[in-house]
Amino acid sequence: MSTRELSVPPGDARHACLPEVEELELELLLEALVQRFGFDFRTHERTALKRKLFALRQRRGLHTLSQLQDRVLHDVATSSALLRALSVQPASMFDDPLEASQFAAVAEHCLPGAPLPKIWLADCAGAEQAWTVAVLLAERELLGRVEIYATVASDALLEEALSATIAPALMGSYQRSYEQAGGTGRLADYFQCDGDALVPLPQLRSRITWAQYNLVTDSSFNEFQLIVCRRALPDFGPLLRHRVLQLFHDSLAVFGVLGIDREIDAGERLGGQYQQLLARQPWYRRVG
Repeated sequence: MSTRELSVPPGDARHACLPEVEELELELLLEALVQRFGFDFRTHERTALKRKLFALRQRRGLHTLSQLQDRVLHDVATSSALLRALSVQPASMFDDPLEASQFAAVAEHCLPGAPLPKIWLADCAGAEQAWTVAVLLAERELLGRVEIYATVASDALLEEALSATIAPALMGSYQRSYEQAGGTGRLADYFQCDGDALVPLPQLRSRITWAQYNLVTDSSFNEFQLIVCRRALPDFGPLLRHRVLQLFHDSLAVFGVLGIDREIDAGERLGGQYQQLLARQPWYRRVG
């Protein structure tokens, strides 16, 4: 009798599932998310999807994706946890100092010439990513004339962003990350107390417009001078990635800047319409 290798996380051998059955379970689960909740992950990169789903399955004490699907369809807490697990994970302020310093450099390059510059943080990694951007712009005296549009994939993520606060105990580590990104002031000066927590000053919060937006299904909604989507794109499969990059192209003003997760391949159809701004870094100016 021939043997067949099983695709199963460690410690779950008693509930091993044939690879073809596991693939069928995955397809059914993804279809259920479309039909029940309107979220389409079918064109996301499968390795990343499976890693996130298996981790959630184990945290919930479930043995198969079919069991997870049953919980998702009948239990609000599980469905919310799954949509959170498959979405961009929340960032903390200045958690990537290199990205923050690069953003500041390209913002100074592309925003001053526009009469009312607009920035789109597509699939934003939560409130603290948007606040990081606002602080960077405020330091360079650009914030007062810039509109920041921060979009997230679900109403739950939107509610989290709108109600977000920072624990004062975190401000010390955030200050160090801010300094690594080139900040020279006191990060705390951009925040005020709200009970036992901190929130950005009104002049920062007022420049950020939050909205629910689905990169998989929604169309272009404005013209922007700067679009940033660096944390969601790695999870997209080739077809979805192509679709989203075309969406960004349709939404980006000529001479606007696009910040993505990796350098544009030489063979990509849109590649000839962009000029790289930073050596070996995926920041591009649209020139065509």
